[in-house]
Amino acid sequence: MENSRIVAERSAITKLELANRLFFRLYQCANMLHKTGSRAVEAEGLTTQQWAVLGALSREKAQGGMSIGDLARYLMVSRQNLAGLLSRMERDGHVTVAPDTRDRRSRIVRMTKSGQHVWQVLAQPKIHAYYEQILADFSISDTTHALHYLLKLLENMKRLDSKQLNNEHEEEPVE
Repeated sequence: MENSRIVAERSAITKLELANRLFFRLYQCANMLHKTGSRAVEAEGLTTQQWAVLGALSREKAQGGMSIGDLARYLMVSRQNLAGLLSRMERDGHVTVAPDTRDRRSRIVRMTKSGQHVWQVLAQPKIHAYYEQILADFSISDTTHALHYLLKLLENMKRLDSKQLNNEHEEEPVE
């Protein structure tokens, strides 16, 4: 009985240590993605955040544009963080932000012709070269497995986020 308790404790410690290493590596990867990814597209005047916005808006589903709320949810950023980013992108001529004709309270973000040119002609070749360099020693199977596990982590994080938001709303006083 004592042996199984010791094994369970060691297993829990090992899992916690591995989790710490995993999340620290994710943190490092996110920072390196921002640093090296921004360098890959800096000649086009883009950052990784702008790259993500243009990528989101270039999808077939977003051809008519996206509301700021939908874009924020898709990118998993706050509307406040997105607002500053969109202001800079609008200033640079990559996107337009205009009231939704169906709902004047909502604003729609669309890629401009200039933004499409920057995305399709200038940035895409550099992004593809970046992917090739970063995934050079990954097989298709490695990439598929990494994607699978990242999606699993993301789903668990979204579930936790939702639970935390629900708990915050339950704790708010009713007036």
